[in-house]
Amino acid sequence: MHEEGCVTRAKECGTALRVWVARPLPAGARTAERVADLGHRPLLAPVLDLALSGAPAPEGPFDALVLTSASAVPALAGSPLAALPAYCVGARTACAARAAGLGPVHEAGGDALALADLIGRALPRGARLLHAAGRERKDEPGDTLAARGYRLTVWVAYAARALPALPEPVAEALGGDSLDAALHYSRRSAATALGLARAAGREEAFRRVAHHCLSADVAAPLVAAGILSHVVAARPDEDALLAGLRPDGLLSDGPRPIPPDSDAEASPALRPGRERC
Repeated sequence: MHEEGCVTRAKECGTALRVWVARPLPAGARTAERVADLGHRPLLAPVLDLALSGAPAPEGPFDALVLTSASAVPALAGSPLAALPAYCVGARTACAARAAGLGPVHEAGGDALALADLIGRALPRGARLLHAAGRERKDEPGDTLAARGYRLTVWVAYAARALPALPEPVAEALGGDSLDAALHYSRRSAATALGLARAAGREEAFRRVAHHCLSADVAAPLVAAGILSHVVAARPDEDALLAGLRPDGLLSDGPRPIPPDSDAEASPALRPGRERC
């Protein structure tokens, strides 16, 4: 294991990387384009399917929307709720909200606690909030908002379904040891990818891939499985994540290494991915 660098290298090795984009559509397609723009060969093969839940929106009235994923935006577009102020966890969700005509749109710094702080500065305690969320979701920002006196209603607007089997192109690439890196954007996606690789008899090859994770929380299932070939973005946004695929990526603005005995939840980085040269 190479211990001094932390980017998955391409141009120094004289070849483009084969990068598995496991992110659900449609966001996965945009990520694949960005990977190709970096000179790599993306393999777009999501392990989760996202679909609207079909559940009716709760009755209001509400003072504002809370959005922690762009995946919830289609459920709101064109509805009366679209006129409410939308408080979005980060830039990607805010961009999707604006494109769908929601608004006014307010953008937090990229994580749930920053979103709770943004709402705390903008809205009075007791405000009625509608969190359009997925079926699987984290406790935050709901716990913090509730503790601060906000009335939060959760609406399961979309759900992610795990694929029944590892996508065949990924199975073939792992079987031929031709996959260099994988991009993981959610904890569930990373855990699903590992589980499908294991079920397909490709776990050993999966472990040899350099797994690039959006955050330490995303990487936690891989850490729990003892997979050490990792890079975690220095910030929970796509620019920082993709910086690890750049041949000129640096520790200061890209991924960071972590000792193998560190707790991934407490330390937002992991050991570097394997050196391909």
